[in-house]
Amino acid sequence: MKKILVTGANGQLGNEMRCIAAKQPSFVFDFTDVAELDLTQANDVHQYVRDTQPDYIINCAAYTAVDKAETDPEMCRRINRDAIAYLGEAAHAIGAKVIHVSTDYVFDGTKHTPYVESDPVCPVSEYGRSKLAGEEALQKACLQHVILRTSWLYSPFGNNFVKTMMRLGNERSELGVIFDQIGTPTYAADLANAILQIVTASENGTFHPGIYHYSNEGVCSWFDFAISIHRLSGITSCQVRPLETVDYPTPAARPAYSVLNKKKIKQTYTLTIPHWETGLADCIKRLND
Repeated sequence: MKKILVTGANGQLGNEMRCIAAKQPSFVFDFTDVAELDLTQANDVHQYVRDTQPDYIINCAAYTAVDKAETDPEMCRRINRDAIAYLGEAAHAIGAKVIHVSTDYVFDGTKHTPYVESDPVCPVSEYGRSKLAGEEALQKACLQHVILRTSWLYSPFGNNFVKTMMRLGNERSELGVIFDQIGTPTYAADLANAILQIVTASENGTFHPGIYHYSNEGVCSWFDFAISIHRLSGITSCQVRPLETVDYPTPAARPAYSVLNKKKIKQTYTLTIPHWETGLADCIKRLND
């Protein structure tokens, strides 16, 4: 049976990979996080990959504290750039394939139509720059790679916008949320299933390396997202009001528009992608259950 190494297994996407792994008897999964494998240590990464001999490495690990990255760029780069280089080098040495998750933050957000993979990159934050550097490091280290840029990730696990809006909606009578940043939420369970479909396609002889965009279908603002979270959660006692970005300054700049065009991945890997509200409804159901 083919072996899949999953890094960052305790995060949102890593936990969703755990959920689907139980239904995949044709693969052997090896789930690691920092306690089992510190990705910032080159020798450890190379030794682990040599010892375990995975056929695929799915990298779900990332430094995602966007604002903190502005004052902690060194650690951000170690995790989002250097670690990816080590994984790519180790994978190349044994002939493994790498599926790596990147971000919409590689773009500056000044476009007004959905971003395609060939659009010029121009990150406006330390986080975005580190993730772009990780993409470049992987492309250099390992030809057999798929880079998945995604956006606004959430799940029943860890800390994310959905869980925060549900908590604040139950605690407050009023809440302000940004309405002039536009993108698409991505349900981590849907992304995990897409990754598995790529692996399955590879096993059937159709692995197509490169950069791909993946988010759920549809478009919204953070304000629209919050409204839907409250509606689907049955929260009626909290009024959500729109805020402009200028009224809510943050240490790191965010792209004002980061909708991703998914045509390439849908055609290449024959994916059907659910609408973002479909994923949101499922996530909230799981949280309430």
